[in-house]
Amino acid sequence: MKNSAAPFNALGLAQENIADLESQLLKRKLRATHSPCDTKALVDGRKLKAFCSNDYLGLANHPKLIKALAEGAEKYGVGSGASHLISGHSMAHELLEQQLASFQKQHIPNAKALFFSTGYLANLTAITALAKLAPQGSASIYSAKLNHASLIDGVRLAAAQSKASVILFDHTEVDALNALLKNDSNPLKIIVIDGVFSMDGDLAPIKKLLLLAEQYDALLLVDDAHGFGVLGKHGHGILEQENVNSDRIIYIGTLGKAAGVGGAFVCAQESFIEWLIQKGRPFIYSTATPPAIAHTLSKSLEIIDSNEGGNRRAQLNKLIRIWQDEMHFAKWEKVPSCTAIQPVVLGSNANALHAAKLLDAAGYWIPAIRPPTVPQGSARLRITFSANHSETDLRQLIDTLNAIEKQVIDEETHE
Repeated sequence: MKNSAAPFNALGLAQENIADLESQLLKRKLRATHSPCDTKALVDGRKLKAFCSNDYLGLANHPKLIKALAEGAEKYGVGSGASHLISGHSMAHELLEQQLASFQKQHIPNAKALFFSTGYLANLTAITALAKLAPQGSASIYSAKLNHASLIDGVRLAAAQSKASVILFDHTEVDALNALLKNDSNPLKIIVIDGVFSMDGDLAPIKKLLLLAEQYDALLLVDDAHGFGVLGKHGHGILEQENVNSDRIIYIGTLGKAAGVGGAFVCAQESFIEWLIQKGRPFIYSTATPPAIAHTLSKSLEIIDSNEGGNRRAQLNKLIRIWQDEMHFAKWEKVPSCTAIQPVVLGSNANALHAAKLLDAAGYWIPAIRPPTVPQGSARLRITFSANHSETDLRQLIDTLNAIEKQVIDEETHE
């Protein structure tokens, strides 16, 4: 085997491209934690206050879920052994899907749910399979411009596989979407949108979009990754909060955020779910999630739907109100949000990285979010709250942010 000093072409290209990312301050780095997911984290041997996870209800380290996972492993083992359609579909999966469907039964007639190992797989499956309902080239997919990665990739894959037309729209300009739909003669139209936008924390105008879907005979696919468990009186998500009901809604929820465990699901009218089972390639050809995970999630849903879940949502909403009332910046931009996602936009990659470094030195874990995750020139700190944060935790963060912003402004003044 030849061993030369110079790298072969592909390796050289990889190294050059990584160096290019680093020069643009866009290189990402992994940080390994040595502690459970919670508001306090042990990272690189240091204790940090974490305001960056999506564990909104603080369930990821809940003793009842830890116990349920052990019970699930004891009852079902640690693996599923095959895809759902071969032999991997356990009674634990079946019971979980029934619970998930019951959460949305008031909002989707004849609702049925399908469980997936990740939200990415759920979105790829739902969008690509639904696009196959119409003959090739006769489907239109309307995708919100700020949708997150798995929705974008699902739309792209559907366009490649089914020759579907893809039209991007601004979710804050519903009238413009109305004009686009009005002139669309394709027999199948799908509006694809996040329920809660993950980098801004704002909500999709679900009621207005549903009216358009009904007017122009379209499907409305809502990925409520950051709303399930949090929004609505019982934590059932954005459909409960907005009090909508329609059999043309395709609802996708994530179970690794507010639910505290992992996986995702699609909930829709029974015929749509049956179609995903028949034509959803990521579902058909993926090994089923270990049934112990499904068993644990059933316990998580019980907590979400209980008084404890209500109390945790109340604590989360209290933190959101404190932030809105008490966090004031001199120059940095606080993005309006009624959710646990509270972005602070700093603009350049350098500014965001500098602020994140100062926060780290002060004992906080709040990474900088940069393009392509957010638009160019809108690098930010993405601050997220958990029900396990106390009011004291939050007010200490507010004081720290005010001090860091002042420090950064002073540095800029003296440059």
